[in-house]
Amino acid sequence: MNPLADRPILIASGNIHKHKEICRALDLPSGKVLTPLDIEETAGTAPDPVEDGDSLLENAIIKAKAFSKWSGMPALADDTGLFVDDLGGNPGVHSARYAGENASFSDNVEKLLRELSAVPESSNESHFSCVLVLCDKDEIILSVEGTCPGHITESPRGSDGFGYDPVFIPLNETQTFSEMTPDAKDQLSHRGQAVRKFANLYKEIMTTGAKS
Repeated sequence: MNPLADRPILIASGNIHKHKEICRALDLPSGKVLTPLDIEETAGTAPDPVEDGDSLLENAIIKAKAFSKWSGMPALADDTGLFVDDLGGNPGVHSARYAGENASFSDNVEKLLRELSAVPESSNESHFSCVLVLCDKDEIILSVEGTCPGHITESPRGSDGFGYDPVFIPLNETQTFSEMTPDAKDQLSHRGQAVRKFANLYKEIMTTGAKS
């Protein structure tokens, strides 16, 4: 039996920026992809699981399972990290909370730039990685990963995007993610790549019922 037949997918995140990026990249029919905001009135307050995994994959699984059990729906979670070579891979798995548990996007960016400024002759080379996991309660249906190499700017640029977007320029590009249009960012970004991989596998599952 196809585990996804006639069932919508829930995006396992409270981040409206991620909702927009994932929905835009999946390009599925209306009602096939839902967010917690769509069901909180009937399902109650969305979970806020502790992301204490040692990897992006582990954290994505934690979120996907928690949201699936809460909603009764297959849940798609992502965990994303920025890995900076000259900082030993930091902020990495701690990217969202780099400057503290309740840090804002700007707090995290400021800490990143401050730490990089203290590195002599820093190359500023880095990469984003995004892991997407689809779970149906405790069952992992599929997982994918997308990466985007690039480097960190000396100061924020641009007004769009979120997170570290204002200070990240993809390889062979001149604009930060925050300076790009949403469509241009989707074509290059780690999350855009991961969602496209997921979409292809999801369509295969819906067609054949076979998990990847």
